[in-house]
Amino acid sequence: MKNWNIDLLLKLIGVPLFLCLFVSMGVRAEPGGRLQYLPIQDSGRVKPFDTFSKEMLELVYGKKSYEKRSAMEIILTWTISPTLWQDKPLFELRNRDILTALNLNFDKRYFTGEEIFGSPKFTELMQDLQGKRESKEKLTPYFQALQRLESQYSVFREIASGRMLRLIPQKESDTWLSVDQFNSEQQGQLVKVTKALIQYLAAVSEQGPDRIEAGAGLDKAVDEFIDFARQNAPEKYGNPQKIETEVFYNQLHPFRWTYILYLSAAILLLCIWLFDWKRGMPAVWALSLSAFLMHAFGFGLRVYLMDRPPVSNMYETVVWMSWGCVLFSMIIEWIYRFRFVLLAGLLGGVVALVIADSAPVVLDPSLHPLEPVLRSNYWLIVHVMTITISYAAFFLAFVLGDIGLIYYGLGEQKYHEKLKALVTAIYRAMQIGVMFLAPGIILGGIWADYSWGRFWGWDPKETWALIALLGYLAVLHGRLIGWVRQFGMVVCSVVTFNLVIMAWYGVNFVLGAGLHSYGFGAGGIEYVAAFSGLHLLVVGYLALQRKNAK
Repeated sequence: MKNWNIDLLLKLIGVPLFLCLFVSMGVRAEPGGRLQYLPIQDSGRVKPFDTFSKEMLELVYGKKSYEKRSAMEIILTWTISPTLWQDKPLFELRNRDILTALNLNFDKRYFTGEEIFGSPKFTELMQDLQGKRESKEKLTPYFQALQRLESQYSVFREIASGRMLRLIPQKESDTWLSVDQFNSEQQGQLVKVTKALIQYLAAVSEQGPDRIEAGAGLDKAVDEFIDFARQNAPEKYGNPQKIETEVFYNQLHPFRWTYILYLSAAILLLCIWLFDWKRGMPAVWALSLSAFLMHAFGFGLRVYLMDRPPVSNMYETVVWMSWGCVLFSMIIEWIYRFRFVLLAGLLGGVVALVIADSAPVVLDPSLHPLEPVLRSNYWLIVHVMTITISYAAFFLAFVLGDIGLIYYGLGEQKYHEKLKALVTAIYRAMQIGVMFLAPGIILGGIWADYSWGRFWGWDPKETWALIALLGYLAVLHGRLIGWVRQFGMVVCSVVTFNLVIMAWYGVNFVLGAGLHSYGFGAGGIEYVAAFSGLHLLVVGYLALQRKNAK
């Protein structure tokens, strides 16, 4: 890169970032937008109404908007006039067993409250769920779907009653006053907001010239309510800069822009590779660095909002892992100039971020306070971030292994030199992973001794992390002494990643056992199993093909 035009590179990097920021800032300037910034207490923290409404609507309806209407409008109408929603198909339900139990149509995805909760069978299903909880067994996908249905019912009911809308802090309590607890003066302030909102929505629907004026009136009513609520307990009302930053984060969708830029860079690099274009790498690096900076910017926003490293749940570790995957690919690419290493990192980043963005039920992107056992930024950095960054290097080796499998399928002799270079990159990626995983496990033991009074207890999470480390050490040792050759390294990079999947996903989402309960989740088992099974089938097929060719 030393002969490249640095000014051109900087301009290419700056343009995508500027466009992303410009699009986001343009949303905020719309009249009537102050409602987004209304602070509300929910899930143990103060968040903007924009975040709250999107999270609640997505839980109930499965999307962040309803028939092109904003989540804020929908959530407020649940409180203002819940009877309007009696006959609307609002509740998302996909589980076929539950649909069968409630005698509902399989072809439908959304149902009215009466269809689901008005059924006598619904009470029986909730009793079954409670019995399963009391037995303290891990919930099957069926009971997990029942649990989500229970949450949908509870959220709508609590918002409709006003009990979930906690808008005014109290001096004598950490719990904010909900709408149903307001006195006459507080209700009067809220009525001003609701009237202004109704006028604004009417003006918007009519597309009349008074839309801007109505929006300004709504903004004024919201600001007056914010000032009124803050006076009750100013020290508990939240940081207004963080409220604005969180709304900005919601509007920007930094990780979505990130994978769009990663994908653009990967497509361009693939074209350069396939058609042997002599120029274009500066543009590839510019797009890659733009995406990488946006990726880091998104992390920075989450760190600022929550005052902690963003690695407290599966969603955050997936996003962090994808960042590390791209970082390591850039480092190895810079050293060896193989091109396919950067391509592998970009594709890995795209896949991980698309999954994180498209599976909110499984990978919850919401910002939540830390579990008590995790409330140590120091240990989150030195243990959790170290462990998960090792997964990034192993994931890069896995993607490189997939590229190797493609080459072996197309012809081993034809692509012998490229396979040789690819194996070198796989080896380096595995070395990086082991360099982070080994100290990460040791540091985890020190934290365990600090938190639980023992260094090692054969907890499932600890055990599978150790198994993953030993698996990769065996591969590296086999390569060093000549037991594992080129095809073996490609196969091992794919097969051994299943140990990471088990340590990372399987313990939390399949076993659901051990002291690391704060990381447990549900969903996606069938997709992960299919993903791993398909790769094992491809490996087996190619191994058999090579054996028959000899």
